[in-house]
Amino acid sequence: MQIKKSIILRFGLLYIGIAALAVVILGKALYLRIVEGDKYEDLVEEHTNKDIVIDANRGDILASDYRKLACSVPTYRIHMDMRAHGLTDEVFNANIDSLSLLLSHFYGDRSKASFKSALKKARAEGKRYYMVHPRRISFTELKRLKEFPIFRLGSNKGGFIPRKYENRKLPFGELAARTVGSLYAEKDLGGRFGLEMAYNSILRGVAGVSTRTRVSGNWVVEEQIEPVDGHDVVTTIDIGLQDVAESALLQQLQTHQADHGCAVLMEVATGKIRAIANLGQTSTGKYIEDYNYAIGEATEPGSTFKLASMIVALEDGVVKLTDSIKTGKGYCYFYDRKMTDSHHGGYGTLSVKEVFEKSSNVGISKIIFDNYRDNPRRYVDRLYSMNLKEPLGIEVKGEGLPMIKYPGEKTWSGVTLPWMSIGYEIQQTPLQVLTFYNAVANNGKMVKPMFVESIQHHGEVIKEMKPVVLNPSICSLETIDKVHEMLVGVVERGTARNIKSDRYQIAGKTGTAQISNETTSYSDKKHQASFVGYFPADKPLYTCIVVVNAPSNNVYYANVVAGSVFKEIADRVYAQSYHHDDIETEHQVQLAQHQPYSKGGKKAELLTVFNELGVMVNGQEVNSQWISASAREHEVSVKAKSFPDGIVPNVRGMGAKDAVMLLENMGMKVIIKGVGAVRDQSMTAGQNFRKGATIYLRLG
Repeated sequence: MQIKKSIILRFGLLYIGIAALAVVILGKALYLRIVEGDKYEDLVEEHTNKDIVIDANRGDILASDYRKLACSVPTYRIHMDMRAHGLTDEVFNANIDSLSLLLSHFYGDRSKASFKSALKKARAEGKRYYMVHPRRISFTELKRLKEFPIFRLGSNKGGFIPRKYENRKLPFGELAARTVGSLYAEKDLGGRFGLEMAYNSILRGVAGVSTRTRVSGNWVVEEQIEPVDGHDVVTTIDIGLQDVAESALLQQLQTHQADHGCAVLMEVATGKIRAIANLGQTSTGKYIEDYNYAIGEATEPGSTFKLASMIVALEDGVVKLTDSIKTGKGYCYFYDRKMTDSHHGGYGTLSVKEVFEKSSNVGISKIIFDNYRDNPRRYVDRLYSMNLKEPLGIEVKGEGLPMIKYPGEKTWSGVTLPWMSIGYEIQQTPLQVLTFYNAVANNGKMVKPMFVESIQHHGEVIKEMKPVVLNPSICSLETIDKVHEMLVGVVERGTARNIKSDRYQIAGKTGTAQISNETTSYSDKKHQASFVGYFPADKPLYTCIVVVNAPSNNVYYANVVAGSVFKEIADRVYAQSYHHDDIETEHQVQLAQHQPYSKGGKKAELLTVFNELGVMVNGQEVNSQWISASAREHEVSVKAKSFPDGIVPNVRGMGAKDAVMLLENMGMKVIIKGVGAVRDQSMTAGQNFRKGATIYLRLG
């Protein structure tokens, strides 16, 4: 009986233990299913299905002639799957010697024996992602490697795995680098600054996905969504003019050992930025594009702001150009603060026009103080109405904020008005100053600076940018005519006589300002030299600003430091735009209302058309196959057109047929885009070329 009870007790305990274990197992199963079910389902999915992201090719940033300013250049690193399904021992052993020999010759830094030993070891260890060599190779080199033994079998049979890396390159180096921008090291973050950042969503494209499933130990592609390449951004930058701007600026910075400087060239009618150079000095004395000073640095502009003060006074009718202003011996007092002119001994009595041309601080401040001290809001409100208080709202991030005080603010004092009138106690960026002067050149219409002309995808235009008007009229045309006369006078008779040209007329204003920051004060006598203006003055096509900050060597006057850079840029632009007489300006076409407008072309074809239309032609006896045509009031005048061998001709304005025929006869390969007449050409007119060179023409 005792034995029976003992057996029953043991079995009872066993059943209880089994039951308890069953409860624990059931509880654990329920816990795994309910609480952690999703986690383990994802784990199973990961081992049976795998999504691989396929990166899209980032779009290029192009100059206005479609040459690349920034592009992605792929590089590759080679890996091997030593357990690839088709990579049998027979295949591996039969080809390892020849593969090792070719790899040794290709990379050049390891012997055949070294490669063979490493590959055999990786094979023995069953490596799934063995790196054959750490050096990255180009696409052309990748094509060579794909022909090597084993590698030529591909990924499934040969275990060949090339890993792609995207490298962003700037083919023209530092040219406009701060405006073009750069990328973060982590590719998912995209652009760091500049156009790379502003147009990141357009440039980066859409990644693709390859869905793979593991079948019998191997990955099989079930579905693949191909990536969509990013769009290309066509900028307004002209590479030739950009190079001129940077070279001219660099030379002046080096000559005067300045801290930094910038130069910007803008198209008057559209606001297109054709060149934007920014150079700063490093601790080693070298100048690099370290910051976008033209866009981001807001400082006291000094005398270039006098234009705004004169517009206010003329628009309100408080002065006339012929009024007399007593500047005395070159100084005066506003309360206890002394205002001085740069000219020792003063100018005496000047007309309002002469006050501006000679940039008299005393004269300008007297005009504004005498007429607005009882109502300074009237003066400031007029400045605000000309958009001088508002940022430009450009797409490139980092624009410095303009600052113009308003009467009643804590920092407003009795001397704010006269000092503001000559460009102190306010702040403007160089690009904001340039945009204001561009409005004057554009008959009062203020347009937003443009950095991008179009968005394209594989050569097809997706979106074309249009000029944006910020203010249809900053002042009356009567006032525009008056300040235009004064701006021309600055170069003809005033502070910028040194940049006067015999070939064309420049209108502009010098600006020499004392600058201060957190570590310096006005008493330290650091200066900022600037010149801003437009040309040709009679029919403005371009505005340009040059700012040089903290020049040394005791030379800091704007006409010398900044004016010379302006002149060099203007001369090059004028030579490129006007040296060839086969293109008439829109203004000339409008004047010749009674005669048909004709582009340059072949003499025989043009004369045939003119004869059929009954147009009188002057100069048709010229002995030349090619001629240029200029419409006059009662006739069309033609001249011989010659094209020296080895020199790129200017074909802008020509029809596509004539341009292609001319260029191909000179030995060039021509690629055209668009329809109509030639609008732009990739190679600058006047430069040398070799036969067989490719030139791109954009029609429109």
